[in-house]
Amino acid sequence: MSFARRGGCATKGKGRTPNGRQEADDRYAVEIAAALCRSVEGSSSAAKVVASWTGANEKTVKNWLSGTYGPSGAHLVALVRHSDKVLATFLALAGRRHLMAALDLAAMEKAAEKLQATRQLRANESLESAGDQTCED
Repeated sequence: MSFARRGGCATKGKGRTPNGRQEADDRYAVEIAAALCRSVEGSSSAAKVVASWTGANEKTVKNWLSGTYGPSGAHLVALVRHSDKVLATFLALAGRRHLMAALDLAAMEKAAEKLQATRQLRANESLESAGDQTCED
């Protein structure tokens, strides 16, 4: 007597095509893989880096990086927490690219505030050093 296989691995391309779901799943996995690769490019141990972000097994992460499977649930949330590229890809796949533009605008405003604060500090330092020089004369 043989038992049906349960859990573990999903077989790609077999029996999962209602309403084009397989194509959407494959596109999701491939797009997230590309975003992950861009996020950790230059890292010699990309799987270890991503595994440290998510707490997932390295083999699972290698499947994500290859585009075989995509992350789900808490792992996706952890990836978005660590990678703006994964966030942007997720929003694009969800048809919410305009939200990324709003996030970019907020980041630019924060950068402008930091730049203004740095300029103010430099101006204050210049005034202090100029005041020190006049006292010496």
